Amino acid sequence: MPTGQGGSALVVIDMINTYDHQDAELLVPSAERVVPVLADLIGRARAARTPVIYANDNFGLWRSHHGERVEAALARPHADLIEPIKPDDDSLFVVKARHSIFYETPMSYLLWQLGVGHVVLCGQVTEQCVLYSALDAHIRHLDVTVPRDAVACIHLHLEDAALEMMERNMGARIVRAREVGFPPPTG
Repeated sequence: MPTGQGGSALVVIDMINTYDHQDAELLVPSAERVVPVLADLIGRARAARTPVIYANDNFGLWRSHHGERVEAALARPHADLIEPIKPDDDSLFVVKARHSIFYETPMSYLLWQLGVGHVVLCGQVTEQCVLYSALDAHIRHLDVTVPRDAVACIHLHLEDAALEMMERNMGARIVRAREVGFPPPTG
């Protein structure tokens, strides 16, 4: 699907999470640090009418829908990590089953339909889903920005390596969240 259009989208990766999985105890402290930054970033994108797309793992629950995922996460001990960043009625939601937001999902078509040529990737896990999604976005000729303070990791040394790989190998712009601008839509 050709892209190259001018609009931007904020993609929030795997933040609707119950944190009852392997490595969750290593991920939660990092998630706690990024949630306030994400909340601000999401708020600024919404204010600018930039599409906010939640791309979230279904954790193998093939009969669930996004509303159930949000409700389940809000009912768990780490609901404080979900509440400030939960989807609103205008948010879009793509269910994924593997690491990349593009693998076997309608993400490419959705971005094309929205006229998006630039994605801002945030969420978790930097050295896994964010990295693979950045690679797949690059392969699709999308411009990629990753705010380093709006991504959560399991292993800090791997996060640093992943961010460097995104910048060097994929041409991603690695910035602070406050440097991300959401130009108002044209037309």
